Amino acid sequence: MPISRKADETPAARTLPVFALGMALSLFLEIAYLLCVAGWYAFPDLPIEHTALGIFLPGFRELNWGSFGLGLAESFVWGWFVALTFGPLYNYFANRWP
Repeated sequence: MPISRKADETPAARTLPVFALGMALSLFLEIAYLLCVAGWYAFPDLPIEHTALGIFLPGFRELNWGSFGLGLAESFVWGWFVALTFGPLYNYFANRWP
């Protein structure tokens, strides 16, 4: 059964909480990074290219403590970059179209 609304009513605001989005994306990317590093050590002979880490994480060269920490920090920053870019854009457009 469709819900009808009056002509002067506006749809409820559908917004994403940017802080929650930022934390969720950042922690997701950090967990994915940690799993990738763990896989690198657990299965070193697998024919998986890890060159993507150097592409998406500037400064990541080889796995040492400095590069590991840099990759972890950059994963967190990438999550916030996506959240601070996507969240406000989504909120802007979600409030303008039904």
